[in-house]
Amino acid sequence: MLQQHQRKLSDWVNFLTTAEIPVLKQTARNLAILQQDEQHLNARSFAHVVKNDPLMTVKLLRYMQQHKHRIQEHDVMEVEQIILMLGLEATLNKIPAKPLAEDILARNNMNALVYLLKTTHRANIASTYAFDWAVRLHDLHFAEIRLAALLHDIAEMLMWCFSPAEMLKIKQLQKQNKALRSTAAQEKVLGFSLYQLQLELAIKWKLPELLITLMDDNNSNLQRVRNVVLAVNLARHSANGWDDAALPDDYENIAKLLHLQAGDIMTIVGASKQSEDASNLA
Repeated sequence: MLQQHQRKLSDWVNFLTTAEIPVLKQTARNLAILQQDEQHLNARSFAHVVKNDPLMTVKLLRYMQQHKHRIQEHDVMEVEQIILMLGLEATLNKIPAKPLAEDILARNNMNALVYLLKTTHRANIASTYAFDWAVRLHDLHFAEIRLAALLHDIAEMLMWCFSPAEMLKIKQLQKQNKALRSTAAQEKVLGFSLYQLQLELAIKWKLPELLITLMDDNNSNLQRVRNVVLAVNLARHSANGWDDAALPDDYENIAKLLHLQAGDIMTIVGASKQSEDASNLA
């Protein structure tokens, strides 16, 4: 059974290494509009659109790593720098904003599409939190920390695109058993966890070492990794509503990271206002 699981995992790693990664329709639309506006089309404006889509971001990063020059001494993780290195025209031609995730899933998997969009939205929120906290901590790697939070759950997003039926089964198992851990549900359906898949993909795609470190929750003893983990947790828990039972612990942990009080954290992330608005509605 273990060998079968390992084969299944390796099959997915090999497939996702060559598969055309889909992007969000909004990304493709915004890039198309930008291409029509030659006056404002440049690496910075292009990167601004790409950085809001974790799928397009990892598509770009994977291409960069696969076509990395031997003489290149340092890893490049900033989207704008990657575009500058590849050249804007080459980026547009060789890394097109297609296929569209919505086209792939909208036909028969609307539920999976909803989950995918929720996951990408959550990733953007997490990246905003992580970036803000890194700046507050005067961490010079704030751009890399933001990227790590954005891509923290990229394996989940890819599986929503390419294995929606199995991902929906995982969700159903968790609904039936609230105590069932995500990892256990994933292993039961897929034969491996999404964390395992993500780690294998990072290695296979030869992603930058710093990014792999930042995306690995096992390194949470490091301050900047803890930043990423806490940002991802807050985005995930708050997505369930600002009354989620896990949030008080999140506030306490973030407060320790930033050397503040839990009440300060609630104000910073907007939780206090959300609670106030909910009370007014009640």
